[in-house]
Amino acid sequence: MSDSTLKEKLARLLFPAYKNYAPTVFHNKLRSFLSSRSEHKFLFILSPPYCGSTLLNELISTSRAVSVNNAYGSREGQTLPTVRAIMFDHQDRWNASHDFDWKKIKREWMKYWDLTYPVLLEKSPPNLVRAESISKVFDPAFFIIFYRNPYAHCESLMRRNKVTPQNAANFALKSLRHQRDNKEHLENAIVISYEMLTTEPERAVALLASHIPELKDIDINRSFSAHNFQKQEKMKIKNLNQAKLENLSREDIHAINGIFEKQQELLTYFGYQMLEP
Repeated sequence: MSDSTLKEKLARLLFPAYKNYAPTVFHNKLRSFLSSRSEHKFLFILSPPYCGSTLLNELISTSRAVSVNNAYGSREGQTLPTVRAIMFDHQDRWNASHDFDWKKIKREWMKYWDLTYPVLLEKSPPNLVRAESISKVFDPAFFIIFYRNPYAHCESLMRRNKVTPQNAANFALKSLRHQRDNKEHLENAIVISYEMLTTEPERAVALLASHIPELKDIDINRSFSAHNFQKQEKMKIKNLNQAKLENLSREDIHAINGIFEKQQELLTYFGYQMLEP
């Protein structure tokens, strides 16, 4: 039996509640025992689902200063075994009036992060409706307010979640309303759109580094395995909006516009315009 296999078996025996993440938790405990930091910066990506936040998470994780609490799949802290019941496995994830026990969640996430790194990164879409509560427990907390062309967002919601154009449009607007509130009320907020990230990545990274200097070594030239509807294994940073918009039929756009036209000022606030069917 190899040393790595033995360590993995020991980790699963010592930390059964952490399931497949037990080796990570075990590894982090050992590193923290040998060398740990007393101060950290907590960085939260506030993004609706299917807006490119997994790509952003992967990109930021290229920095040698960053530890992410979940490096697998969609890279969301809400799906980690010991917080999943609190954050994910129920119907109130997107209910802004239903808050979480953030002190308990923080205690758990601190086991998944490698505390020898100065910047601790987290990305769970519903966080965007609870950012104010998060800021009271994680100190100092930095937030990336991330959003995308709402029509491209609708296409993803329709295709991935099998919802109607109207339901997709309502969720897209709900997300933008929360992001507007976050933009206007959160301290230490960094505003980046999917379009900036994918067409001007240098500008996006410079903006991040201006708020968190430790992120100055982010590598925009790598290929990333973030989920994308083109099903490629890895790809360079690329704007996929046009392909998504082309997937929308005239009927889809007409139905979406029936919802968007009621809050055109919200689209304008984020720099978007309504499409003609």
